[in-house]
Amino acid sequence: MGQDARKDALRTRHAEIDLLVEKEEARPVPDLLMVAQLKRQKLRIKDEIASMEAP
Repeated sequence: MGQDARKDALRTRHAEIDLLVEKEEARPVPDLLMVAQLKRQKLRIKDEIASMEAP
């Protein structure tokens, strides 16, 4: 998988996780542990994308 394809896949996964977080937070009683884990995943993905884009 090329670097551009990898970045696209990471961006797609980041967006999917964002939707999962929004969906969970919209529930009457959200699972805060799940939300925290999803947010950590999003941050790891964001960091990976940033490191791929760094000169």
